Amino acid sequence: MATKIREPVSKFIKIRCPKCKNEQIIFGKSASEINCLVCGRSLASPSGGKTKIKARVLEVLE
Repeated sequence: MATKIREPVSKFIKIRCPKCKNEQIIFGKSASEINCLVCGRSLASPSGGKTKIKARVLEVLE
């Protein structure tokens, strides 16, 4: 009998900062606050499970 391999539930997300338009890739279930690498604005915060995103989502990477 073949064993079934589970696919990961978490994904990487490409987001754009609303202040400086910088694009960066974040983890969908981050455990820490995520700030923009250019201007320092808070882009996402942890919420126990999935990340609460405060920026525009451009795409979800597989």
